[in-house]
Amino acid sequence: MIKKTGIQEIGFAELLLDSMAEGVFTLDGKGKITSWNPALERISGYAAEEAIGKSCGLLQFNNCFGKTCPSGIGECGILGHGRIDGKECFLKNRSGDDIPVLKSARILRDSNGMIQGVVETVTDLTELHKARQDAEAANLKLGEMHRLDRIIGASRGMQEVFFAIRASAASDVTLLIQGESGTGKELVAGAVHYNSNRSHGPFIAVNCSALSESVLESELFGHAKGSFTGAVRDRAGRFEEADSGTLFLDEIGDISPAIQVKLLRALQEKEVERVGESKKRKVDIRIIAASNKDLLRLVKKGDFREDLYYRLKVFPIHLPPLRERKTDIPLLTSHFISLENRKTGKQITGLTQAATRIIMDYDWPGNVRELENAIEHAFVLCPGAHIDMFDLPVEIRQMEFRPESVPPVSIKKNPQSARKDLTREHLLEVLSECGWNKAEVSRRVGYSRAAIWKYMKKWNIPSDPPG
Repeated sequence: MIKKTGIQEIGFAELLLDSMAEGVFTLDGKGKITSWNPALERISGYAAEEAIGKSCGLLQFNNCFGKTCPSGIGECGILGHGRIDGKECFLKNRSGDDIPVLKSARILRDSNGMIQGVVETVTDLTELHKARQDAEAANLKLGEMHRLDRIIGASRGMQEVFFAIRASAASDVTLLIQGESGTGKELVAGAVHYNSNRSHGPFIAVNCSALSESVLESELFGHAKGSFTGAVRDRAGRFEEADSGTLFLDEIGDISPAIQVKLLRALQEKEVERVGESKKRKVDIRIIAASNKDLLRLVKKGDFREDLYYRLKVFPIHLPPLRERKTDIPLLTSHFISLENRKTGKQITGLTQAATRIIMDYDWPGNVRELENAIEHAFVLCPGAHIDMFDLPVEIRQMEFRPESVPPVSIKKNPQSARKDLTREHLLEVLSECGWNKAEVSRRVGYSRAAIWKYMKKWNIPSDPPG
């Protein structure tokens, strides 16, 4: 039966509180506990006689208005906010164990608006917490079942990718992997190599977009001593280093016409010439190329050789973007949480419902790489066992606050002209239309997100919307 100071008779309200499954307690205007129902005795382990007269700090809630319990009610956020609605947190029971609960609170006022006290409800989430842990464990197990090397996916699109990897690994054909940035093209190339009969040989990767034409030519084919300023010795290129193994050419769509010619010759003849010499050197390698660009479109525009394109595209593999395989997001999230737990020593078990809804609704323009970075970001901020929505990066959270109907924006046919026309006023206008989501802004104006941040800093534009 509920214990309450100063009251001898038990009315209907007291009987109702006694019968509730949720824990309920009340505080007076000084922050002292005045009532404590049986359900709360069961949840906390504290009898009413032990709790009445003490502050709610007895329960040591780990996350109340973003921090632990203050020393007195005068410092408590309830006075400023007036209420707490369904806050997931942990309390520490009499035995010192952390109990997952859902906490709500309301201020009680008299007819004159004066604060009389606070009523708080506590719902035991132990069973739900256990179910979540079981679900996370199931996701991890499912992730192990639906993975190939370090690639995870249960969606139909990824199962097709796995089939293509196994099929191509059994042969020695040239591969062309196409997909957006962050989809894992190098992981696919590595999976093909390490599951093939060339796995004993080297796997050499070259990012073709990161090097100038002259440097890339020397990097790929090597050079002879004295062939150019700084060439103080003979140097073997990546083709020779990959002999008996696999050469992975990432961002192949960015190579110059001159390099395209030399690459085509090397593919056809299986031999290379170092820069500055005429000696031909035989190489036994497998070529895997990758691009985030549509190479066929580049061929039609005349920016990429048609004969090289078809020489590379003997066996194509298309990697679907994350927004087209959202059923894989829970598997990937569980995998990244497990990795971060091992790296940081934390014991995060999953995401709250609000955070889960946000990551499932978000379009992930940076694909799997962006999701991994988001989980890593959340680990820095997360104070408890579950990642909440405010632990996620701001550009992901802002999807929650985007206007339902966004006015259409005319997109110019030539992205370069859009880049030239970018002004502070135009950027502010697009930011407002996109709810300050930088990823969406970057797609509309034709700039990278890094460039958007740079111009915002240059023009003193705040990172969050005014107000």
